Amino acid sequence: MKYQTTILAALAIAACKPSNDNTPHYVTATVERGTITRHVTASGTLGAMISVDIGSQVNGRIISLHVDYNSPVKKGDLLAEIDPTLYDANLRQSEGELASALADVELKKQNLARKTILTPSGAASQLDLDQATAQLAQAQAAVTIKQANLDSARANVGFCKIYSPIEGIVISRKVDTGQTVISAMSTPVLFIIAQDISRMNINVSISEADIGQVATGQRVDFTVDAYPDETFHGTVTQVRKSPITTQNVVTYETIVTLENPGQKLFPGMTADVAILVAEKQNTLKLANAALRFTPPEAAAFTQSIPQDYGRHQRLIYLLEPDAKTLRPALIKAGITDGIHTEILEGLQGSETIATATLIDPKKPEASVFPPKRPMDTPP
Repeated sequence: MKYQTTILAALAIAACKPSNDNTPHYVTATVERGTITRHVTASGTLGAMISVDIGSQVNGRIISLHVDYNSPVKKGDLLAEIDPTLYDANLRQSEGELASALADVELKKQNLARKTILTPSGAASQLDLDQATAQLAQAQAAVTIKQANLDSARANVGFCKIYSPIEGIVISRKVDTGQTVISAMSTPVLFIIAQDISRMNINVSISEADIGQVATGQRVDFTVDAYPDETFHGTVTQVRKSPITTQNVVTYETIVTLENPGQKLFPGMTADVAILVAEKQNTLKLANAALRFTPPEAAAFTQSIPQDYGRHQRLIYLLEPDAKTLRPALIKAGITDGIHTEILEGLQGSETIATATLIDPKKPEASVFPPKRPMDTPP
């Protein structure tokens, strides 16, 4: 009896001892079919499809403004007026100079007529006739010059009133009443008018590494800070081939067109853009964590790990049914959305793939190695 009691005690102590099983435990993912998309991301600035800088062609003091920020305008509407006092005076002076030149032409015509009559009788010489002809031509040329000066003076008076060349909305006013504008080497900008902000553009800078994937007609999703919970949509309408180099970084400007019927979006807003460059439906896909998985030293394998593989091939590890043994395999990867990668060759579907090692099986969420990245967890 004492012998049996000793055996039972020994068995109880043995049962309480921790196990020496050092077999790794794994986090896994299953190969499945579904839709996978690839996006090119960038940032850009919203703007009107057509915006016009309205300037002044003459110098002077602003005496009145007829529009302000957000004022709707039609083509031909009066926007502002510049003091025309000096230009009215120049206009009257030019009118007087033209009248004087016209009178001089009449005098020269009469003189030529007299010389023409007197020359045959010898009362006037041929030289006198030639001089009268030349004087008339000079007087007529002076009339042309004075007429041009008058047209210029009249135009300057007209430029004192600034009209809208298009129908749209005023998105910027850069002058105030009483301010003096000076048109020197460049025309000063007084207003910026957007033709129609119910339809807008985004100017997006795409890096040279991604520009080859972007083409007209591609769908675009974007967000703006003003509406962080709302996604807006547009379409690529132009890919410009002129490079822009900034600090040795080459980008290409891409134009995205969008509808803005409620005019919620304003010119100048920064847009975070995602251009859909590829989409595969009903394709095999695998979590990206499986492509980054490195087995622990204690891992058991059914075969040797391949050492040489092609550029588009990736090494993964399938978990055998015993949940302890790994089987290395090479696959050919396709597009990725940052969370999943398309599988072109090497898998049939429904395989179980190791993605991480559990350090403590009792706490699976807190002991994953390598740690999960944010992109490994679907939103």
